[in-house]
Amino acid sequence: MIQRIVIAIGILSLVSATSFAQKKKNIVFLFADDAGYFDFGFQGSKTFKTPNLDKLAKEGMVFKDAYTTAAVCGPSRAGLLTGRYQQRFGFEENNVPGYMSHSSKLLGDDMGLPLEEKTIADHLGKLGYNSIVLGKWHMGNADRYHPLYRGFDEFYGFRGGARSFFPLTQKQAADKPEDRLEKGYKEYKEPSKYLTYDIADEACDFIDRNKKKPFFMYVSFNAVHSPMQATPEDLAEIKGLTGKRKILAAMTLALDKACGQILAKLKEQGLEEETLIVFSNDNGGPDGTHTCNYPLSGCKSNNLEGGIRVPFIMKLPSVIQPGSEYKKAVSLLDLLPTFVNVAGGDASKIKNIDGVDLLPFITQKNKKSPHEILFWKKENRGIVRKGDWKLLRFPDRPAELYNVTKDISENDNLAYRHPEKVRELFKDLFEWEGELERPLFMLKRVYEVNAMKRMDEKRTPVLD
Repeated sequence: MIQRIVIAIGILSLVSATSFAQKKKNIVFLFADDAGYFDFGFQGSKTFKTPNLDKLAKEGMVFKDAYTTAAVCGPSRAGLLTGRYQQRFGFEENNVPGYMSHSSKLLGDDMGLPLEEKTIADHLGKLGYNSIVLGKWHMGNADRYHPLYRGFDEFYGFRGGARSFFPLTQKQAADKPEDRLEKGYKEYKEPSKYLTYDIADEACDFIDRNKKKPFFMYVSFNAVHSPMQATPEDLAEIKGLTGKRKILAAMTLALDKACGQILAKLKEQGLEEETLIVFSNDNGGPDGTHTCNYPLSGCKSNNLEGGIRVPFIMKLPSVIQPGSEYKKAVSLLDLLPTFVNVAGGDASKIKNIDGVDLLPFITQKNKKSPHEILFWKKENRGIVRKGDWKLLRFPDRPAELYNVTKDISENDNLAYRHPEKVRELFKDLFEWEGELERPLFMLKRVYEVNAMKRMDEKRTPVLD
């Protein structure tokens, strides 16, 4: 009898251990907006307080050479959500309400992530994940681009690219309807508190409701994007700074508190050990809000390092060594395949993606660089990084060449000393550009938009 009990206990223990090993990891992506490269404690700042993100950095891995796919918000998000260079499907610029195409047709809100492109949420949904996007969407304001059409099960945020951190006035909501706070599909209600904290509350509610099944949270804060607005309580905590830097520090403090609230909720629900957490930013900090991108040159909207290199943290207990660093170049393109594989899928079967699964590289199973070459492009400007070298091509002046490993601030233009390297990288850039699609705002996409409008007239999908 005792022997049978022992055997039974052993079987139950084995089943329990196997179930735990096979349990899918939750995925939480904390995404800042327009933050400065240096404006976090874990990045070296002594004046901006970010204790929760600093703690996350100590518990995970900090990437020293992480890149976004664009120097502005919309294209950057299109790249990370699809795992593909957004130029491959023409998403080179933010969608601009009221924009007139070359054919004199109004595109405006109809500019967005092309409907045939699959998102992270599309792929994770097939693996049994519930997904939510909270905060800024910026992938198209028209209904057809709504997050609930793009693989996400839930949405709490706004469709546009920037909005007030406080409730909109009637005039603001009428002037820019894409800025209205929306829950689900077309249920509009303005936040009862400062938006950064409101987003954190909704994120925690989602965790509470989904703690027993795998989930993906895309927490797309609009902090610290303009307008520059902070709460009196957060401003009171900022000492030694004045003007825009003080407001920005208070906004960053709120961002850090919101991230801390979400991380605390994961721990409270016993999910910390089985959750992949990533923190990053969509592009470099802009000059207008007095961000600091030290030691990088440049800022948002240009392709010097200060426009495209971003803070990046990844934590996955029992897999990623706490307090570690990774110094080889990675891209936000890598999020999709990394997330899919962590979720138990096989990203190698996804066609035409440009990102790679980072885990074999950061765990040293693969000692090569994740990317031997990376590209950026906007209209006539083109950028390529290959190994240590980075070329910037301009339409109106000679190209610039830097060794960004030795010269992270891009002060020493080596183009005239290494013409052979300039020719090599120009060739690489030309070959890549030959694979790309014309930008969305050109004539080809106008016909697609008109076709989709005709389709929508024939079917009106219902969103629960």
